[in-house]
Amino acid sequence: MQLFFTSFLVLTLLTAMGCGSTHKQEGTGEYFDDTVITAKVKAAILNEPTLKSAEINVETFKGVVQLSGFVSSSAGISKAVEVAQGVTGVKSVKNSMQLK
Repeated sequence: MQLFFTSFLVLTLLTAMGCGSTHKQEGTGEYFDDTVITAKVKAAILNEPTLKSAEINVETFKGVVQLSGFVSSSAGISKAVEVAQGVTGVKSVKNSMQLK
């Protein structure tokens, strides 16, 4: 009985560790959270009339949003960063956008 309990405990701990995150890999919950953040940022950019959302790519890792793509003005870059920063759950924004 004790062997069964010990085996069950070890299996449970290994499973829990497999779902955890590392500095380079997200856990399951974090991946889901980042997917939601990405969708919210894309929606916010789409709803901003001064931005062409098709030209801006959004990726999120552990709450850090990276914006990339080509934008027609410096004001557009600033506005996209501002919009992304205003989304709940965004920890910071990395700007990799470039002017056309």
